[in-house]
Amino acid sequence: MSLPLSGVRILDLTLIMAGPYCTLILGDMGAEVIKIEKPGIGESSREMPPHFFEGQSAYFIAMNRNKKSMTLDLKSEAGKRIFYDLARQSDVVIDNFRPGVVKKLGVDFDTLKTMNPRIICCSISGYGQTGPFKDRPAFDLVIQARGGIMSYTGEPGQMPVRMGAPMGDLSGGLFASQGILAALYQREKTGRGQRIDISLVDCQTSLLTYRAQFYLVGKEIARAVGSGHVSAHPIRAFRTRTFDVVIDANTESIFAELCHALEKPEMSQDEKFNSRENRLKNKEELYAILEKAFLEKTGEEWLEALEKRIPIAPINTIDKALADPQTLSRNMVVEVEYENAKKLKIVGNPIKMSEVEKEVFKRPPYLGEHTEEILRERLNYSPEQIKEMKNAKVV
Repeated sequence: MSLPLSGVRILDLTLIMAGPYCTLILGDMGAEVIKIEKPGIGESSREMPPHFFEGQSAYFIAMNRNKKSMTLDLKSEAGKRIFYDLARQSDVVIDNFRPGVVKKLGVDFDTLKTMNPRIICCSISGYGQTGPFKDRPAFDLVIQARGGIMSYTGEPGQMPVRMGAPMGDLSGGLFASQGILAALYQREKTGRGQRIDISLVDCQTSLLTYRAQFYLVGKEIARAVGSGHVSAHPIRAFRTRTFDVVIDANTESIFAELCHALEKPEMSQDEKFNSRENRLKNKEELYAILEKAFLEKTGEEWLEALEKRIPIAPINTIDKALADPQTLSRNMVVEVEYENAKKLKIVGNPIKMSEVEKEVFKRPPYLGEHTEEILRERLNYSPEQIKEMKNAKVV
């Protein structure tokens, strides 16, 4: 059975993180993603240190499986004509240039829709296509800072830190993929494509969720709470005699289970701790008791005692997370094949669908690997024409 986006063709003009993550998601679901790259140069993440496999950067590998690579000089008239020919046959064009760049190149929505009224164009940028900051450069750290989330990430009283994952970028990729899927669905009803404008700062603002609402309702400005929670307790990391664990026992029934496991059943009925409101008022005393208790046993002992009773987990390092039996059982570590029968493990696809019998994973493409194939099979160029374009460095 085919993948859900089989037959959908995407021209990918994106670089580094947000855009490639978006097309990674769509490629995993079966879309044909053609990565358009500069001849002889390619996407800069191809050279990102420090780890490489078969000449490919591990950073690039992480974002670019299930894609084809075509080199094309969009600043040349010949290159632009090729792009237009591809756009006429495609469903989506996605870029993450600064506002105005696609118009300058002549590959913007207003231009492409005259050739293909069904085309969907998605632009991902730091600040979006409108607003006073739209022309400013921005990377993940800048987006996390301006978007507000960084201000309450970290330990209380310490300098704020960026989230460990580049969520300024990754959330843009997630929202962009959702927007593209919605546009494809709407196009089935209307027959028309549309423009999608994704701002990374907008995405961060959306992720503020209840912390934003706390301010809008109660004028409360979010502050860092480490691994804890601003409202519900106990939620936090704890040290044990061997390794750190986290628990979430904020409901009445789960808190009672925790108290029984700690051999302190009376705590759940104590007026200081018998409701969320009271645990919030007396959180310092509550955590002092729990910190002492968790240090009395090993992490292994606490997991064995609590895993079936309350939400608890070890704070896994990357190696342990990727070897976790639950992770492996869900095919979240899979293999792709390279030449010479070499295989490389990569992270799997988190979207599991009942109508998809088998997931397909192909290694990331080498620079320009599919250029001739696309020109020959998609656009019917002759070997002589392809050779001429290569010589002229159009492709």
